Amino acid sequence: MTAKTRADLATARRIVVKVGSSSISGTSSWRIPKLVYSLAEAHARGAEVLLVSSGAIASGMPFLNLDSRPTDLATQQAAAAVGQNILVYRYQEALRPFGIVAGQVLLTASDLDNAVPRSNARRAIERLLGLRILPIVNENDTVATQEIRFGDNDRLAARVARLVGADALVLLSDVDSLYTRPPSEPGAERIDTIAHGQDLSAVEFGSSIVNSVGTGGASTKASAALLAAGAGIGVLVTSADLVAEALTGQQVGTWFEPADVDQVVTTGPLDTLAG
Repeated sequence: MTAKTRADLATARRIVVKVGSSSISGTSSWRIPKLVYSLAEAHARGAEVLLVSSGAIASGMPFLNLDSRPTDLATQQAAAAVGQNILVYRYQEALRPFGIVAGQVLLTASDLDNAVPRSNARRAIERLLGLRILPIVNENDTVATQEIRFGDNDRLAARVARLVGADALVLLSDVDSLYTRPPSEPGAERIDTIAHGQDLSAVEFGSSIVNSVGTGGASTKASAALLAAGAGIGVLVTSADLVAEALTGQQVGTWFEPADVDQVVTTGPLDTLAG
């Protein structure tokens, strides 16, 4: 059943959780066991959990002796090829004590734009969930081109949530909530709840580039949250440090109220729910 409120996250049947590069790579890799512990707790209560994880390029950078995210596509692809293996290994090692097996799912935007690969992706994910495997989804950076990229994994997470009919989407970052303007600026106020259809024109979400290893930010999270909420999926935006509180329905983050069933719209093949 769709999570109508934050509290419903504690009992949601199917949850997509997205975490960004800066939260789990480099000096922040210590967060992976903490994140996994919370996912395992939800898994243990019977929830079906999908993790959309950025971090392949960032995880591969040290092995290519790179100090910052590469700007050319070929080096990004090389870093992703090395880093994806390392990233999934770290997740699997953290999952091992809980007896949970990870399943890697790599997607490009064209996979979800076209009916046959989209149906195949859905079927594979559904089977993984049925086997109680924890799917770890990421953009297939090794083969994606600039022209066919999702743009950021927040949007990928929203589209995956729609693809599998998730009850809730949790977008994790380095900030506890969304704010009316960048939280470092004077006058910034925390946004507790965003109603479906609410006018956000006065909100200043700021830049979509947040650091040297990842892309994204408040604007991309708001855009992705609106996409999912428009499909009737409740969305919580909060910090990776608050994942335990988020998945147990506590009063954290910014909650995007889902559209009612009769308000749900699809915007064409890019975001369709059907096969």
